[in-house]
Parts: sequence; C-alpha cells; structure tokens
Amino acid sequence: MKQNDSELEDELRPEYDLQSLRVRRVGPARLGFAGFIQLAPDVAEVFPTAESVNEALRFLIRVTRDSQVNTAG
Repeated sequence: MKQNDSELEDELRPEYDLQSLRVRRVGPARLGFAGFIQLAPDVAEVFPTAESVNEALRFLIRVTRDSQVNTAG
C-alpha cells in the first residue's frame, strides 16, 4: 500500500521542530556515555544523589591536597 506525499506531510504537526533534535549515536560509533557513571549498589545506598557524591569527592580532594601540602613542607 503506497502513501502519497500529502498524507506524509499531514502526519506531523507544524509546532514540532525536528531541526533542533540531536542524533544519538549507537553501536560502535558511540564514544561513551557522556559522563554517565554507574555507582555500585552499596555505594549508591550511601550516596543517593549526584550532589552527595560530588560533595564527598570534593571533600576527599581537599583532604588529599591538604595532606600533600603538609607532607611536602
């Protein structure tokens, strides 16, 4: 069953702007998950949000930097 061009044009509402859509790469062309990191279940229990993970990591960075400065000086 063949559809003509006018039927295909009528299926899409004019307010849909398909030009702004980004193409998602799948398969071997995908370079990664764009910063997505999956936590182990036991870690996710302790750090349920991205904010809590970031806060803990920033604290660890500060402690590590401070201890390196103290041992170097």
